[in-house]
Amino acid sequence: MTSKLKIVNNKLSLLETFENKYPHRDYEIKHIAPEFTSLCPKTGQPDFATITLEYIPDKLCVELKSYKFYLQSYRNEGIFFESVTNKILDDLVQITQPRYMKITAEFNTRGGISSVIEAEYEDEDYWYDDEDEFDDNFEDDFLKN
Repeated sequence: MTSKLKIVNNKLSLLETFENKYPHRDYEIKHIAPEFTSLCPKTGQPDFATITLEYIPDKLCVELKSYKFYLQSYRNEGIFFESVTNKILDDLVQITQPRYMKITAEFNTRGGISSVIEAEYEDEDYWYDDEDEFDDNFEDDFLKN
């Protein structure tokens, strides 16, 4: 048990960052990793997923090679879908301190059930709405004025 706990705690050290050259601008970064694997903690069978990372950086961005190695570190770990999704979010938020971040984990069908887990983080000083910025009546309201 101690060695497994050590592996889990050591995952964060795999992640690296680099300076965001455009911190004055809100822009979205999206990374899609279609080859994520972990193990079912009940059966030991492999679980496969596509992990989508979406975020609006502040001062730091995650470096992709380190992110790839970080995701691969779950390959032999028994962990539930919900836990791994939230753990990835927590680790990435800790290291990048973004304005907004969302992790979507789309796990392949197993036993006739597929699962999609989404976890989000938003900095308390930042507001982000991924829906249309303006409501449907914006143009009409704008033209009346």
